[in-house]
Amino acid sequence: MPAALVLAAGEGKRYGGPKALVRLGADLLVDRAVRVARKAGCAPVVVVLGAAADQVVQTAALDQAVVVINDDWPTGMGSSLRCGLAAMSDLHAPGVVIFLVDQPGVGVATVQRLVSAWRDGARAAVASYEGQPRNPVLLDASTFAEVAASAEGDVGARVWLRAHPEDVRAVACDDLGSDVDIDTPADLDRLRAMEDDTT
Repeated sequence: MPAALVLAAGEGKRYGGPKALVRLGADLLVDRAVRVARKAGCAPVVVVLGAAADQVVQTAALDQAVVVINDDWPTGMGSSLRCGLAAMSDLHAPGVVIFLVDQPGVGVATVQRLVSAWRDGARAAVASYEGQPRNPVLLDASTFAEVAASAEGDVGARVWLRAHPEDVRAVACDDLGSDVDIDTPADLDRLRAMEDDTT
């Protein structure tokens, strides 16, 4: 099985605070992502923290995750991805599923569908919604160095994925969950209302 990488280092400027500390139901978003990764069978689970890292460590239940601190988090998500992929290389992970902490609609079945594509030979598998590539993304270990080299600023794996279409398999996940980002408190309110409607 691949490992999992949860990118949770941002300060959440539009939200008003780090999204790792945002609570949805009984869980912090970062704990929710770790739980989904573990239920999907990913191991180890690495969480990259940055803004308010000490507070996140004290508040979240990260005892079943490997925590990596990205001191360069103000430069953007690219530095967090590089930090996480370096950890994956050190851990000799055969592949990694990359989660963004602010997409709580991603579930176990989505991860498992990406893993199936990877096991079928895809060097990269990308969850797609309405035909558009989104997250999460699964990367084979053979791509780590190249992806890290292309990750700059707020750009993660996108540059590498677009430059290597022959290696990327889009995996339709419309029926499995949601790719909704929580960027503002209003986004969280809408998601809470949606969850209330389904319970």
